[in-house]
Amino acid sequence: MKGTLPRQGTSRKPGTARRPSTSRKPGVPRKAATARRPRTSRGPSRRAVVLFTGVCLALAALVVTGVTMLSHRTNPAEVASLDGHSVTRDELLFHMRRLAPTVQNELRNTYHLRGTFDWKAKAGGKTALQRLETRALDEIRRDKTTLVLAKEQGLVDSVDHTDFLADLSKENQSRADAIAEGRTVYGVAHFSPEEYYTHRLTELTTSLKKRLGANADGPLRVTEADVRHAFDADRDAWSANATTYRYTQLVVPSPADAAGLQHRVTAAGSLTAVAAEEPGAKLTTGTYHGTGSNGLSAHDQDLVTVLGDLAPGRISAPVPGTGQITFYQLQSRTVDEDKAFADYSQRIRQSLVEKKFDQLIQRRADDSDLDVDTSALDAINAEDVQQ
Repeated sequence: MKGTLPRQGTSRKPGTARRPSTSRKPGVPRKAATARRPRTSRGPSRRAVVLFTGVCLALAALVVTGVTMLSHRTNPAEVASLDGHSVTRDELLFHMRRLAPTVQNELRNTYHLRGTFDWKAKAGGKTALQRLETRALDEIRRDKTTLVLAKEQGLVDSVDHTDFLADLSKENQSRADAIAEGRTVYGVAHFSPEEYYTHRLTELTTSLKKRLGANADGPLRVTEADVRHAFDADRDAWSANATTYRYTQLVVPSPADAAGLQHRVTAAGSLTAVAAEEPGAKLTTGTYHGTGSNGLSAHDQDLVTVLGDLAPGRISAPVPGTGQITFYQLQSRTVDEDKAFADYSQRIRQSLVEKKFDQLIQRRADDSDLDVDTSALDAINAEDVQQ
């Protein structure tokens, strides 16, 4: 049986005046004071309620934040992030599978591995799988840096791997529709993910080089003075197609004593002097002119390789052939610099743009923040790569 609480008397705050009693007529006695009703408990004060509510809200916010952070770190789809851009498990595996043959060959050659390749085996203090993961993350850092730059320039809408796969599906469907309608389709009829990745990255890189070098203040801008400076700094490398070589050629049937023939040539210092003493020798003179910027034939490439290393008057080492040995002696070399600059200026400009682009991407990649979830990374095994 519940006990009753003792009756509590009312209290008055210090300094608080009593309420004035109701007026009464003179001479009328005051009514006996009736017992006052006990005041019911008021409960917590308003201030306490406000304070308690504030504490609850703060705790709720901390809980929500903690859950959000925990869900972010334990999200099985994400293994890393680059400056806030998610790197998913599927994305990492995509790059690991692309790079697996290259890394495998490198490890075989570097560590002289033989037999069945084991991704779990250590090579140089790390397992092959760990080396593959590192290589894939390095590639993701650089490639995603390029994609982020392309997004900044309005060339792509997203840098996410899932959107890449969606674009691949759309591209393949578009090509299939075009083929079905009898329209011309350039390139492959159907892209694999690896083929489309390379194709897309190459197109974006080309577009970025053009866009970032178009304006006078663009980071890839190359001036005519830049091209000329590069040409002057290495004239020999840029002058092959505008160089005229005059030379003497001695062809001798393969002698029994090849070393003796070479000694006689070196001692004479002149192919003309040796030709008269060697049975069956054939001496000719020739002139080779640069063939322009479209490239050299295999024969011309071999000839330029030999003559390009000679100073006027010097004789080459013997060049073996089928049933014969050939010597070359350079008589003179002249360069048409105006022609050389005209032939090579575009290639020089392209090489400078590529160098600037590589430096730009490398700087941005080095400055980026790659946050890796090591537990998610450790969950990847060799079977995942080999699927």
